[in-house]
Amino acid sequence: MTDTAALRGRHRELAELDALIQRARAGRSGALVVSGEAGVGKTALLDQAMGRATTGVRVERIVASESEMELAYAGLQQLCGHMMGSAGVLPVPQREAIEAAFGLREASAPNPFLVGLALLGLLTEAAGERALLCVVDDAQWLDEASARAVAFAARRLDAEGVAVVLVMRTVGEAFAGLRRLDVAGLGDPDAHELLRLSAPGGLDRRVRDQLIAEARGNPLALRELPRALSPAQIAGGFALTGSMPLESRIEQSLLAQLDRLPERTRLLLLLAAADPTGDPGLLWRASAALGLASEDLDAAEEADALVVGARVGFRHPLVRSAVYRAASPEARRRVHAALADATSADRDPDRRAWHRATATPRPDEEVAADLERSAVRARTRGGPVAAGAFLERAAELTPEPVQRVRRLIAAAEAQHDAGAPAPALRLLDTVRDHPLTALQEALVARLRARAGYALRRDKDGARLLLAAAQGLEGLDPVLARDTYIEALSAAIYGGRLADAEQVAAVAGAILEATDGEESDRARDLILRGQALLAAKGQEAAIETLRRAQRAFLDQAPDALELHWMWFASRAAQDLWDARALRALADRQVDLARAQGVVTVLPIALSLLMVAQTVDGELDAAEASCDEIDAIKEVTGHPLPQYGRMFLAAYRGQAAETERLAARIRADARARGEGYGLSAVNFAETLLYNGLGRFADVVVSGRRELPYTHELSHAMRVMGELVEAAAHTGEHALAEQAFEQLASVTRPVGTNWALAVLTMAKAQVREGDEAEALYLEAIGRFEEERIPIMVGRCRLLYGEALRRRHRRADAREQLRAAQEVLSACGLNGFAERAARELSEIGEATPAHAHGPAAGLTDQELNVARLAREGLTNRDIGARLFISARTVEYHLHKVFTKLGVRGRAELRAALAEPEPAPPGA
Repeated sequence: MTDTAALRGRHRELAELDALIQRARAGRSGALVVSGEAGVGKTALLDQAMGRATTGVRVERIVASESEMELAYAGLQQLCGHMMGSAGVLPVPQREAIEAAFGLREASAPNPFLVGLALLGLLTEAAGERALLCVVDDAQWLDEASARAVAFAARRLDAEGVAVVLVMRTVGEAFAGLRRLDVAGLGDPDAHELLRLSAPGGLDRRVRDQLIAEARGNPLALRELPRALSPAQIAGGFALTGSMPLESRIEQSLLAQLDRLPERTRLLLLLAAADPTGDPGLLWRASAALGLASEDLDAAEEADALVVGARVGFRHPLVRSAVYRAASPEARRRVHAALADATSADRDPDRRAWHRATATPRPDEEVAADLERSAVRARTRGGPVAAGAFLERAAELTPEPVQRVRRLIAAAEAQHDAGAPAPALRLLDTVRDHPLTALQEALVARLRARAGYALRRDKDGARLLLAAAQGLEGLDPVLARDTYIEALSAAIYGGRLADAEQVAAVAGAILEATDGEESDRARDLILRGQALLAAKGQEAAIETLRRAQRAFLDQAPDALELHWMWFASRAAQDLWDARALRALADRQVDLARAQGVVTVLPIALSLLMVAQTVDGELDAAEASCDEIDAIKEVTGHPLPQYGRMFLAAYRGQAAETERLAARIRADARARGEGYGLSAVNFAETLLYNGLGRFADVVVSGRRELPYTHELSHAMRVMGELVEAAAHTGEHALAEQAFEQLASVTRPVGTNWALAVLTMAKAQVREGDEAEALYLEAIGRFEEERIPIMVGRCRLLYGEALRRRHRRADAREQLRAAQEVLSACGLNGFAERAARELSEIGEATPAHAHGPAAGLTDQELNVARLAREGLTNRDIGARLFISARTVEYHLHKVFTKLGVRGRAELRAALAEPEPAPPGA
């Protein structure tokens, strides 16, 4: 345990750490980020807190290493590799994901959020009946994949009895939002006392004052800097200069204390500093290769520099970094060569390859090829960042120019796939002066266009992608088609904010490139079908798009087809095909989950959410949004919250819809994406129609009148605008919106399209004609199994009947509408139906105050899934929490609802039955 004298002035910080550990003892979990500059006392705080947590607490601690940042999941494996004995209790997908991440099984790239869930499960099992204190020191050096997984698990801790403490100098993006404890320098009184204890012989007043000023309350500086002063300097013959950063001065002071050690001992320290694993066996083997002996280790321990136990460590992380940074390049290469020779090529090939590369001063194809094989393994384990690092270093060591360029391009592609377009462009800049083959030039142009579009989202994106696609024709037809689809996607999403003729130009080029082509491949069909849709409209595209949809459902897709299956789902929306939308969304989500393709899963889930809302399953749609957010946390990729905005609109939540709409509108304008503006206008018209704010619908709906041809949300706004204009008496506007809606529904002719058109037509007609149209629309929606539209159509029909003073008939339709809309969760529309019923003297139940009203959102989600028969572990996997947290929430649910078990949940969560007519 650290001497309490070293922790002067830390009562607040220790109290917070103690409280975190005490909560874990009581069965509650939490995470804390401890941040502060090097030497400020973070490690000492943790030593003290761990020393005080001696009973009822299991402690797991690792120190992350900068040299491990390029190895995917290296930090995670160090943290919980020895916990894998408990992996058998994890759900199979989680167990397989973390085994793949650790290289324990042959598999495709693991799903990162399944790895995060597996970590949460392992921590829960490690806690067992005791609390678990899990400490990651120097967490800023965690590799990206490990950092995301740890942050993911930390955010989901609840009732497992686990305390996670992450110690770092500056808080990285992955850990933003976690509770923080910022450790600052000591105040002057404590700093003076610590300096007095560190220099018991006394200091010259001027030197003392200078040390106090320069140390800025940093405890390590106050302890270490005086040790580097000679007697003459202590007596006043030397004053510090402010020209060197404090961390560097501390490191120099630490090194000065090691200078008197024998050269062999300093070599041993460098060897230990170069090995982040802390494996004593590896240190002994590498030491023997360097001719070092046990007396060299004894000298390092006696100097209080090295601590050897179950793991090899330094008395402070700065000692490791100081020793490594101060070493000459030749000395570093020497120890890395020894570590490479001592590392098993079978058990740890990637770390061995990295040591070999660091030990190699000149180009060496054998070492470069070894690194390239490591890059392949890194991709398999879900580490594109690590793959990029391996490939970049492989390129540096490649003697042959063509091979070097190939590896640089592959490294840039890995960086782009990792969501790092700026580093990808930097790598592409390095190939400018190299001779390139025609294919390499085309690949560089493609990657530059893709990375540039990802980075800037500017109007040039579609044009550059189109040029890249045309450059690949005749060189790599499959990649050319993939790039054409990217170009078309960029043009479509730019929409009204792109150049006026951009979509037509891209679509025209695709049609020219595919003219006369006969292919049954899904990706070829969807490319030509979407180009036809963009250039010539729905009628020209229907047959090709339907063939594409069948191909996506019937064929086993390759990686490119899986990536573009969402385009087929979008086509299902544009062709008003509810059945195809459901089938394609389900298939893409299932395939993406099974294959762990996280780049595909978020957009697939967003389309599944659309299908779920069409089916009136808003709770399931919210679970899809939860999953998208979880993926965003793990990958760090920004994803607009369209789904959350639409859900809030469907539920009549005005403040939340308007908050998200303002953010998405600003983001869409900044990125030049007209799609986002259309999505916002649709959400607003949906919300305001539900709330009966028809004038507001007209304001948002008018914005989409010029863009109905863009389909997607724009054409759906026309239906909302017809409804609002009819209510506000703007008959000319209602007719205009109806005609534009007709232009994008009549050519399709599906039941869904005709139902929407018929419902709209009923609102611009009167009397018996309108009544017949409403009944026809309701029948079509029922046949298509679209309950939200059944409810909305009955609401409109009931309102029309009330205006005609047919109270009994109106009551029947409004009661049916209110029941369906309430069951689906369309609260705004349900309350609108309730208001209409009250106008004819009909009482309606207050659903907002049902039995579940007292439950939190998380408790309600848990209760609903438990009601459906899912086990605690299955519920945890679905909601991204631990099974123990599910148990905790269920206990609270049972207490609040007054039930004794799961069997009573269905009745307890049921909405009150509506009062009988006339009650």
